[in-house]
Amino acid sequence: MSIVTTQFVIQSGWSPIDLNSALRIVLCCEASTIDGRRKGACLFCQEYFMDLYLLAELKTISLKVTTVDMLKPPPDFRSNFDATSPPILVDNGLAVLENEKIERHIMKNVPGGHNLFVQDKEVATKIENVYSKFKLMLMKGDDHSKQVLLSVLRKIDEHLGQKKTRFLTGDTLCCFDCELMPKLQHIRVAGKFFQEFEIPAEYENLWRYMHHMYLLDAFTQSCPADQDIINHYKLQQGTKMKKREELETPSFTTSIPASVQVE
Repeated sequence: MSIVTTQFVIQSGWSPIDLNSALRIVLCCEASTIDGRRKGACLFCQEYFMDLYLLAELKTISLKVTTVDMLKPPPDFRSNFDATSPPILVDNGLAVLENEKIERHIMKNVPGGHNLFVQDKEVATKIENVYSKFKLMLMKGDDHSKQVLLSVLRKIDEHLGQKKTRFLTGDTLCCFDCELMPKLQHIRVAGKFFQEFEIPAEYENLWRYMHHMYLLDAFTQSCPADQDIINHYKLQQGTKMKKREELETPSFTTSIPASVQVE
């Protein structure tokens, strides 16, 4: 099902891209590995989806997001992009294919993009190891790896407590939020499923942060279903999905602990 507004076209499933069209920015994202149509669990795809969605909300760009089933890529996708995997950004006919180049292009060439990419070394340092520590915890699952991940999350919680702002650098979203929040969602969903790992309720600043993110269309429109996040890591582990999982109605975890007070 497509969501269509004056500034967005968010489409489930691939449709051909006119590389000569200058009507909109197109972001190609990986499709679900379960149904091949809805949003997949690629972290970079969601990060750039959020960046561009925020700019489209500000009406600096017109945006189309489309999903691509990389298990069965359409012939015209291969003819345009060879074996390149999403995310792929197409801007005024120019295809940008590498993650670092996509980020740089949004920052320097997309109208309003430079406002998202703030400079904050403290925040950059605090969030840089979140995902690597999460992956280590998924692999090992021992108390030490869990404590290491908790330590990283606690530092982010303390930072938010000191800042007393809704987001990492202030009360408006920036690139760091678009990078961190998809990873936190993977930690919530996959950490719980594979290792019974949960973010402690006492990390109240972090939970309030996640609550504010859950209220934003930029996050909810770009967020993959819980089942797709779980299957993303099952595939990495070489585990096959069960038939009943293919038939499940997609669910999205967006609750926070009842003990956490929010404004």
